[in-house]
Amino acid sequence: MLTQQIKAEVIINIPSDYVLIKKSELEVLEQERLSGVFWSMEDLEKRIKKKHEWIKENILYPSKFRKILDVENGGFVYYPKVRGEKWSFHATKMAKFLDDNFHLIFGR
Repeated sequence: MLTQQIKAEVIINIPSDYVLIKKSELEVLEQERLSGVFWSMEDLEKRIKKKHEWIKENILYPSKFRKILDVENGGFVYYPKVRGEKWSFHATKMAKFLDDNFHLIFGR
């Protein structure tokens, strides 16, 4: 059986307000966007679209996660010590934790 090859050239017009970049470069830019950023509880609520009660019950307080997350254990979440203190989350590390543990957080 003989095969044929056809060479074709395609021109794609990209609007001037768009830019093409490699996927790996996009990932680096996304990481840099979070670098040095700390989220509040409100930021985390917006990010994962869950209320703070759900976040605490399903992510922050279960011991399997707290031993990883708590700054007291070398983690990247500041757990308030006294009433009125604010939560603080290292954005890059928290985002990675959420991505890596999605199945454990949402899987029952």
